[in-house]
Amino acid sequence: MMKLAMENNLSETAFIVKEPQEYHLRWFTPGTEVELCGHATLASSFVIMNYYDPNSSEVHFHTLSGELIVHRKDNLYEMNFPTYELREIPVTDEMEGAFGVKPMKAILGLDLICVFENEDIVRNMQPDQELLMGIEGRIQNVTAAGRETDCVSRSFAPKLAVFEDPVCGSSHCQIADYWSNELGKREIDAYQASKRGGYLHCEMIGNGRIAISGKATVVAVSEILVKL
Repeated sequence: MMKLAMENNLSETAFIVKEPQEYHLRWFTPGTEVELCGHATLASSFVIMNYYDPNSSEVHFHTLSGELIVHRKDNLYEMNFPTYELREIPVTDEMEGAFGVKPMKAILGLDLICVFENEDIVRNMQPDQELLMGIEGRIQNVTAAGRETDCVSRSFAPKLAVFEDPVCGSSHCQIADYWSNELGKREIDAYQASKRGGYLHCEMIGNGRIAISGKATVVAVSEILVKL
């Protein structure tokens, strides 16, 4: 699986195995296995509910993050994910050096969340990938309040051999949680401002869980022919 993920060279490759009552799901970046990946979970549920079990409206996955459940709601796929304990940490010179702009605030959970003054800073940022390797977090996220959405964010993951994640669900388990507390809103509409970009609808549902909804699109149907 690691070799296939390296060959694909995408931010994550998902591997699914059918079990009696659910599916076993694992995720790999080109550099390592990860414990949670949102957009690869959404893609996996899309494949199952459209190609293998088209009559189903719900999929249960057994993963390193426990049981994950995905519901189909019209053309959206809603994922039920765990949140993470977040704590504010000092903004450092290393963070400013890595991002090229000093964050207003830094929050640490599983990943680092650096908050900036406005979304233009986030959209135009060109961080130093080598310097990102030296600061906190599995993934280094940058975010700001949005003009048309509640927040705008980007996710960089050089520690996982990923330059930039196009739309990161696991990071939004933390980003949406942060903005929910900041804005006093249970539901957060988020935009990931990567080159590909994507919208996420996030809802805090209590008991340390978050529902994240998004759309999926088939890009290719392929066969693996090479022996690795």
